[in-house]
Amino acid sequence: MGNLCALLKPKQQQPFTSKKQRYSNAPSTSRREKKKLDDAVIREQAIAAALLYKQHQQNQQFDRSSSLRYPNGVSKRNNGSNSLPRSSSSRARSLTDPLLQPHQLINQGIKVDDLETNHFVLVHGGGFGAWCWYKTIALLEESGYKVSAIDLTGSGVHSFDTNNITSLSQYVTPLTDFLEKFPEGKKVILVGHDFGGACISYAMELFPLKISKAVFIAAAMPTNGQSTLDIISQQASSNDLMPKAQNFLYANGNDRPPTAFDLDKSLLRDLLFNQSPTKDVALASVSMRSVPFAPVLEKLSLSDPKYGTVRRFYIKTLEDNAIPTTLQENMINASPPEKVFQLKGADHSPFFSKPQALHKLLVEISTIL
Repeated sequence: MGNLCALLKPKQQQPFTSKKQRYSNAPSTSRREKKKLDDAVIREQAIAAALLYKQHQQNQQFDRSSSLRYPNGVSKRNNGSNSLPRSSSSRARSLTDPLLQPHQLINQGIKVDDLETNHFVLVHGGGFGAWCWYKTIALLEESGYKVSAIDLTGSGVHSFDTNNITSLSQYVTPLTDFLEKFPEGKKVILVGHDFGGACISYAMELFPLKISKAVFIAAAMPTNGQSTLDIISQQASSNDLMPKAQNFLYANGNDRPPTAFDLDKSLLRDLLFNQSPTKDVALASVSMRSVPFAPVLEKLSLSDPKYGTVRRFYIKTLEDNAIPTTLQENMINASPPEKVFQLKGADHSPFFSKPQALHKLLVEISTIL
């Protein structure tokens, strides 16, 4: 989909620059020297964002082989409130607005142990990895939920060449392995973003009895016999950024079908992160990997007795340049979910641009009877 991003090739044009340019007052600086300083500042921003993410990792129990996270425990802080504070979507939009501390969003009125399930499984979109959920993971765990963030094949820290992925089943193997080993009689809430929507749909057909609810966040929500490419083609004439951004890879030769694709780094912010903080754009720019093409072409077989028995919810992102609201509405109308939510001011990556508001909706969905 729109965020089917990659290990992007560096270009002279950068999607962001530092507000404090140390060389701006120099009387005469050559273009070459100025570019070197630009690159140095951008690298510093990316390193700072990566260090922030790693600092959060150090406070978690983390299985690096599968990128699954588990809570250390529930915060004991209690302010006596029975409802969540007002979400960030009701405040004035600010790209530099810092993430609220997790304890400020704890839903004190909900006993997570009494829910049908308190275990979220987060599935990233194309090009992303489990790392993209770091804010959502922290907020959910502080609220008492269990969280597992999956790295799909060739994504995140999963060491596999995306050019060698030849099917959707191969791509989603880490997710299906996780669900296959999940205890009988227990259920999870599956959350899919972007191309991750097709991935959780595939899993819903295989393990309907282990999935309580499925949440699609600005995600592909295919119908039976439909591929992700079929969905993307519906927006071909309405989004000029996508065809400009795509860079196809031909690992098997230029005379063979593409094996994967990247997105142009210079268009990364405009396409995926137009409302996201600069530090998260920097983190994504050094973490994203290429997207396997074969799974995007694969048509899904979804049946009413299996896929159709899982309760579905859709979260629309209203400032999305990758999957425009018109395309999101087309998918919703083609296969109506139980309930549709919307995030005002959210770009294609609401886990970055609207983490508090997204957290509130996920908690709300978990409590729907």
